[in-house]
Amino acid sequence: MLGYDRIVEAGNEIKGKIHRTPLFHSTTFSNMFSCDLYFKMENFQKTGSFKSRGALAKFSRLTDEQKKHGVITASAGNHAQGVAFAASYYDVDAKIVMPETTPPAKVNAVQSYGGTVILRGTSYDEAHEYAIQISVEEHREFIEAYNDEDIIAGQGTIGLEIREDIDPDIVIVPIGGGGLISGISSALKLSGKGLKVIGVESEKANSMELSIKENRIVPYTSNDTIADGIAVKYPGNITFELVKKYVDDIVTVSDENIAYALFKLLEREKVLVEPSGAAGLATLFENKIDVKGKKVVIILSGGNVNFLLLSNIIYRALEMEDKLLRLEFNLPDHPG
Repeated sequence: MLGYDRIVEAGNEIKGKIHRTPLFHSTTFSNMFSCDLYFKMENFQKTGSFKSRGALAKFSRLTDEQKKHGVITASAGNHAQGVAFAASYYDVDAKIVMPETTPPAKVNAVQSYGGTVILRGTSYDEAHEYAIQISVEEHREFIEAYNDEDIIAGQGTIGLEIREDIDPDIVIVPIGGGGLISGISSALKLSGKGLKVIGVESEKANSMELSIKENRIVPYTSNDTIADGIAVKYPGNITFELVKKYVDDIVTVSDENIAYALFKLLEREKVLVEPSGAAGLATLFENKIDVKGKKVVIILSGGNVNFLLLSNIIYRALEMEDKLLRLEFNLPDHPG
């Protein structure tokens, strides 16, 4: 199982290649929730999310032979950009298989880092299957999104940075496949700190919560969520074991409160995050975690938001606060 020394090594491997993101203290939200609240600003990270950490840690361990043949992965979001960025840094040829339904902005972002995009299938699973096929045919190294100890160690460097800055009571982390929370919880718990690490999922994509409850890997019950960055059908076997060992609790939040948390971050702190990145703050709006009087760190995991979705979120939040009123009515459609 992943050790503390491996996370420290990952920190040394990626030092100078990524941003050491700030730990931002929020007076506004501290007062709102009667706690001492900090945000770890991974939305300011290179490529716009924490994924570049794990990708760089993985690439630093590739052999010359693996680099020669190139790499491949499947992703429709932040992992794709992280891999393309790391491949560019190490001058390795990278192919990224993305579903045909991927928004052009995400495709353009990957291409801007030098990755070759292949559009295949109508879902992530179909894209993943095709990427595995190419990895075998072309002898390319397949880069996992989360179920890989090097990737997890890279994400765990966030925990090291938090530990260097403050001594928190609670750290709240979004969960998708589990790579981020596995790395952070390992770094924090193995360093001997007496704190709680709490994971958060969308209530519509809660595969890790269900898996922990049943003590076996099971899929989510739905996938109809705005938090697409954490909508992962199955957790990995490695991340599942690490979460069982080091994570104190997992809670779920509604899409409505994820959207509201995103809006309040933008309104009050002028900070833009994607829905997945706002999931941690949404737990406080739902009163899912007792933070009163505690020193709390929330991971803002990414800032790559779809702007069409953002406009809808803003309108919906204004409705929730009675600052916008919509009138709907039926009107006969006939001449005159």
